[in-house]
Amino acid sequence: MSEEEKTATPAPADAEEAPAKEEPKKEEPKEEESTAQFEPVVKLEEVEVKSGEEDEETVYGVRSKLFLFGETLLDVGSGNKTWKERGIGEARILRHKEHQRLRLLMRQEKTMKVIANHALDPRIKLEPNVGSDRSWVWSAFDFAEGELKETVFALRFADSDIAQEFKKNFEECQAEMEKLLAGEDKPGADGGAGADEAAEALKELSTKEE
Repeated sequence: MSEEEKTATPAPADAEEAPAKEEPKKEEPKEEESTAQFEPVVKLEEVEVKSGEEDEETVYGVRSKLFLFGETLLDVGSGNKTWKERGIGEARILRHKEHQRLRLLMRQEKTMKVIANHALDPRIKLEPNVGSDRSWVWSAFDFAEGELKETVFALRFADSDIAQEFKKNFEECQAEMEKLLAGEDKPGADGGAGADEAAEALKELSTKEE
């Protein structure tokens, strides 16, 4: 057999191949939790926000929709007045814990903007809204925008039963206010001067937006 044949002869099929050397596994670096602490650049002190209702308690409250009768921005000075939706929220009757005077306060939902704020003047008359048994209309000197302004309101409720309940509570609180302002023995004898004084007193109730 020639030298070439010897070198070309394949190795036997059952010959064992030399095992490949396994490379050592590299250990993954362990993750370390950061212990660094960062101080805020500006520290804000906690501020107590007052609503202006801290000295009052809620006598009655009901969710409703408020409308105002007046000129729109496009009709200013024209004398044309229409009903404008003011917002949905809880109409509440509040009693002051010290002098016991009562007022109606309503805030718009979510924004908490004051949309009605007037004393429960005993002279206010709730009138049924034309064509509706679940809405009342009345006029009052309102202080919602920071100054006393005669305003015509319409408040609409979910149903007629709730509307009647509101009227009952409103008028009961008016009677209480009349006795408080004029005295138990002579309700109304002051000709409404006490109610006017109560309306002016709203200026001292610094109702703020929440």
